[in-house]
Amino acid sequence: MPAATPGTPSLLRAMNDRAALELLLAHGPLSRTRIGHLTGLSKPTASQLLARLEDAGLVVATGTDGGRPGPSAQLYALNPRAAHVGGLDVTPERVLAAVADLTGAVVGSFELPYTEGAGAVEQVTEALGEAVKAAGLQRSDLHRLVIATPGAFDPQTGRLRYASHLPGWHSPTLLDELAAALPMPVEYENDVNLAAIAEQRLGAARGHEDFVLLWNEEGLGAALVLGGRLHRGWTGGAGEVGFLPVPGHPLVRQVTRANTGGYQELAGVQVLPRLAAELGIEATPGATPPDAPHGPHAPHGPLVAEAVALLRRAAAEPEGPYLRFLQSYATVLATGLASLVAVLDPEVVVLSGAVITAGGDPLRALLEAELGELAPARPRLVAGQVRERPVLRGALESALAATREEVFDTSR
Repeated sequence: MPAATPGTPSLLRAMNDRAALELLLAHGPLSRTRIGHLTGLSKPTASQLLARLEDAGLVVATGTDGGRPGPSAQLYALNPRAAHVGGLDVTPERVLAAVADLTGAVVGSFELPYTEGAGAVEQVTEALGEAVKAAGLQRSDLHRLVIATPGAFDPQTGRLRYASHLPGWHSPTLLDELAAALPMPVEYENDVNLAAIAEQRLGAARGHEDFVLLWNEEGLGAALVLGGRLHRGWTGGAGEVGFLPVPGHPLVRQVTRANTGGYQELAGVQVLPRLAAELGIEATPGATPPDAPHGPHAPHGPLVAEAVALLRRAAAEPEGPYLRFLQSYATVLATGLASLVAVLDPEVVVLSGAVITAGGDPLRALLEAELGELAPARPRLVAGQVRERPVLRGALESALAATREEVFDTSR
């Protein structure tokens, strides 16, 4: 339909429709009276609005608010099947795909082990196809797909950078091949950036306009959110902090060829067994903590599992050599983080990724104290709250944000 002009009845209706849909998304099922109260609309106008949204397939009647005094009122909810989105989290170990409905509920998922030598397009389409099948849908039912990878696709060249360890994803024609194979709009984003989106929308960074997310699992990375928006940099490489030259480690040259840098070598997951051994702490190589995820969806390799086990043991008993172990790790983490804080002056630093979060409050407190010694500003350090597959959750949230913008715009 033609675009509405300011002040026209169609624009006002669209604004009211969107307000009601946002309320249903935030609060869940609501009665006509409650929607009218929250939007300031009269009962007749609220009734017309709900009838219009029902006819459009955006709202469904879900029951009544029985149990309250007086007559029961009909409840209305956002129709979860009004739109679906997909998210993919791609690592050198596996391709994890999920489908979410318009409310954000995951309705299908699938994990495909990454096979070196197999085509990237084939693995993406297979993983997504199985997740869609698990959701009882067709691929054409998806409104949008967001794919998370290490590194970032250079917006100037379309080639994946900062991720030489991801086999099969460096063809200059890859994005065109994926676009041809997938029947929906596709977006690509750095994995740590998507973990930050998950925290911004659902977790520890809600309500914060300027924050840094520091991530440590197989690699060290960061996401930078400035003025409420991701800062990606000219080539998409903002936040690739593993490449930072830092005191305490010799300079690493030709970093893109080595796929590592000073901060990664000083504070990455691989240093934790050595720090423990120097303090006489016995490690169990490849050990997986008892409460860590098991089975086909376990997200971490043996090195990360060993580091997580060490840090959890230390956090549970932060005394003697375990305390010194946490102090040593806090010092090397703070060495690189201080540079980010000095340049960006964020309000909050979100600590995320399995390795950092395994240290719990004891590591966070020690890191905050070290940062206070090394950086001119003292941002608040908080633990990430999105622990269940944060990268995949961020991919879905990114796809949902754009899809809701389209679906909720009833003026179209």
